[in-house]
Amino acid sequence: MLNLSRAALRPDLAILSMAGLLDARPRVGYYATGRKSSDIFAGLLADIRIGDEQSRPIVIRETSSVYDAVVTMFMEDVGSLIVVSEGDYIEGIISRKDLLKAAIGPKNLTELPVKVVMTRMPNIIMATAQESVLRGAQRLIEHQIDTLPVVEPVYVDGQERFRVIGRFTKSNITQLFVRLAQE
Repeated sequence: MLNLSRAALRPDLAILSMAGLLDARPRVGYYATGRKSSDIFAGLLADIRIGDEQSRPIVIRETSSVYDAVVTMFMEDVGSLIVVSEGDYIEGIISRKDLLKAAIGPKNLTELPVKVVMTRMPNIIMATAQESVLRGAQRLIEHQIDTLPVVEPVYVDGQERFRVIGRFTKSNITQLFVRLAQE
């Protein structure tokens, strides 16, 4: 019907077979598997781990001032800072919106500690390096946040703490999409 030879079609059919959209059987030929390209893409994202795509964590100590947080956020060009205690255990997260709220009013930002305006544990949405980027992206959207601190659980004095090892952001997802498209 297409006026094409088998040799002309075979490379295209092989690509569609490798993608999982077609399957082939001897003496039957090629047939549609019923899978959609979106299923294949979701499967690909489910196989990629956050730990492979995360950025270095941008942290600030809980004893730092709001002014220090503003300067750090500006210098690092990020939208959120992870607030940590000694040992890099997560204590909170501070966003641009938190800093804007702190700046409104007659407060001295050089004396106001970030722990007063940060979002505290256990209200922080976190991820581990072993989770899929698809799950991480779903969390970012579901909770309407810009950054997921990537943590590893550690037990200190019988209490579970979370050591910050990275951050996963919307920028990480965008970079992943661009890289996948170029590959």
